[in-house]
Amino acid sequence: MPRRFSWATLPDEKLLQLRLKNLKVTVEGTWLARCLGDLHDELGKRGIRIRPHAWISEEWFSSDDTPGIAIPFYLAHPRLMRLERKKIGDVEGGTVAECMRILRHEAGHVLQHAYQLQRRHRWRKLFGPSSKHYPSYYRPNPASKHFVQHLRLWYAQSHPDEDFAETFAVWLTPRSNWRKRYADWPALKKLQYVDELMAKIAAERPLLSRRLQVDPLRRLNYTLAEYYKKKQAHYEIDAPKAYDKELQRIFSGDPRHRRSPAAAAFIRRNRAKIRQTVSRWTGEYRLTLEAVLDDMMKRCRELDLRAAGPGRRLLNDFTLLVTVKTVHSLYRPSRRQWFAL
Repeated sequence: MPRRFSWATLPDEKLLQLRLKNLKVTVEGTWLARCLGDLHDELGKRGIRIRPHAWISEEWFSSDDTPGIAIPFYLAHPRLMRLERKKIGDVEGGTVAECMRILRHEAGHVLQHAYQLQRRHRWRKLFGPSSKHYPSYYRPNPASKHFVQHLRLWYAQSHPDEDFAETFAVWLTPRSNWRKRYADWPALKKLQYVDELMAKIAAERPLLSRRLQVDPLRRLNYTLAEYYKKKQAHYEIDAPKAYDKELQRIFSGDPRHRRSPAAAAFIRRNRAKIRQTVSRWTGEYRLTLEAVLDDMMKRCRELDLRAAGPGRRLLNDFTLLVTVKTVHSLYRPSRRQWFAL
């Protein structure tokens, strides 16, 4: 019987005033426990003896102090998932498939920490030094074949530890067919190494065994409102601004088209479709795209641009513009890396 919470029926404004520690949600008794059980089954079938434990915190992470995985609180209850989607535009790990992808990634970190894999010469040669400074910013190369592709935004390219965790996740995924998928990629050497390494450590005893909870929900004293204020600022940072010329090529500022619909209104009507398409093509988070669209609509109003011409062509051209600007922003040295999983 699912546990009932009095806050589940609160309106958003009242729910946001609640402190995270007072949510009192757990992994046990939820769909997350089933996902964790599936992860354990996958590890067992591969001969891996570690079974990561899990607890609720504010975000996804694993600690080098314990062989476990922290899961964000909003995944533990449908009401919290609805609030997350409303405030952020997306729910990271909100489906079974996506939750399993992230759990496999985090399991890679658990294995690395538990066996101190980064100390091995071959590991360092293939992935790089784990001691490398963990960046606040990184510049991915979407065309690179030196890294596997698993989580969004080419996350394997951010740091050697993430490269290993992503490679492990691809290797662990059932029916991933990684030998064929990465047959002509330099990244195949990393996958083959993981395959050999996991067989080698199967008989070894892990160095980490104490089941701790790092930054558990019960110790998080700030409110949901404070949490989302910080998180929204995190996502909205560094949206591209220079697109006046491109907007003027798509929409019209000619007085002859003053009776045509306003370009800002056209974008507003189609923003859900635009956001969904660009997010699917680029892997960009939807809240960031919302900030870009808001800024573009503002410039359209300031330039008094009109949506003159066939709607389908305008929609295609504008969607392409947002896609190009989004991809370009991923290459900028100042681009913020939002989530360190």
